[in-house]
Amino acid sequence: MHNSLFNKYRESQAKRGHSIKVQGKVDVLALFIATGFGTGLLPLSPGTFGSLVGLLIAYLLFSCYNADFLLLQNALILASVIFAGVGIWSSARAEKIFNQKDASQIVIDEVCGQIISFVFLAASLGHSGRQWRWWMIVGFILFRLFDIFKPYPINRLQQITGGLGVMLDDILAGIYAAIVISLALFLTDY
Repeated sequence: MHNSLFNKYRESQAKRGHSIKVQGKVDVLALFIATGFGTGLLPLSPGTFGSLVGLLIAYLLFSCYNADFLLLQNALILASVIFAGVGIWSSARAEKIFNQKDASQIVIDEVCGQIISFVFLAASLGHSGRQWRWWMIVGFILFRLFDIFKPYPINRLQQITGGLGVMLDDILAGIYAAIVISLALFLTDY
C-alpha cells in the first residue's frame, strides 16, 4: 500500500520537475511516519489531514480510557512523547529525502501537536462530566488556527533546523490549544 502512495508521489513530483531519493527500507519507514501514514501525500491541505490523524488517535484513546481520566491523560502524554520522538527522527530524514526544509508532505508534527491539544481536556472531563466529543472538535479547530497563524513564539521555532525544528512549532501550537481548552472549560463552569 505505502509503495503505491510513494510511486504516485514520485510521478506527481516528476511532472513538476522534482524527485525524491528513497534509499532502502529505513527511508520508506521514515517517509511513512513523517507523512502521517501517507496522509501528507494527499494533494490538498496535507496539514489538515495530518491533524485528522492526530484527532483520530486521540478519539480512540478517549474511547478506550474515558472512564479513567488519569489513565487517559497519561495515555495522551505517552502518545505525544512517542510521536514527538519518532517525529523528530522521521522528519529529519524526510527533509533530506524531499530535499526541502519542513516539506509540506511532512505532517507527523501535526499528528503530534493535535494529540497534545487534548492532554488537559482529559483531566477536566473528570470534574465537568461534559461530552468530550464536542471539545475534541473545539481542540481540532484551535490547533489548526494556532498551527496556521503561528502566534509568537511559534513563528520563531520554525527557524530551528532539522527534525526538532519541524516538530517544535506544532508541539507549542498543541500546548496553546490545550491551554485555551482548559481556560474555556474553567470559565464555562461558572
